Amino acid sequence: MITLDTHVIIWDALKPDKISKKARREIDRARDDGEVFMADISLWEIAVLIEKKRLIIETSYAELVRLIRAANPYSIQCITPEIADLSVSFPSGLNLGPADRLICATSVILSAPLVTIDKNLRESSVVKTTW
Repeated sequence: MITLDTHVIIWDALKPDKISKKARREIDRARDDGEVFMADISLWEIAVLIEKKRLIIETSYAELVRLIRAANPYSIQCITPEIADLSVSFPSGLNLGPADRLICATSVILSAPLVTIDKNLRESSVVKTTW
């Protein structure tokens, strides 16, 4: 079981060569077992990236998400009270962005390593990561 950071979801769909070999193996293994999770906040992050033109696609946001979900057995984990509570209790040195904190908390609550290139999260002791 793994949790994907938002950039990994995007890269998996649009630029799979950006994903490390180790992360690719973990994603493929979890995908075969149907145990790949994404935090619901990642859907919002993707929408924001498109709106701010930091992610340029040749289709609509809704179509991109539909295609990603059709191609992958991702389970979307909604924010729970436990995830929300944990996300605000991390040390101040952890990423301060609410989306990163919610994704990290989702990973911790699910006991599912977070697949991320984010150095700050990878060096943190609060979440198990892989890259």
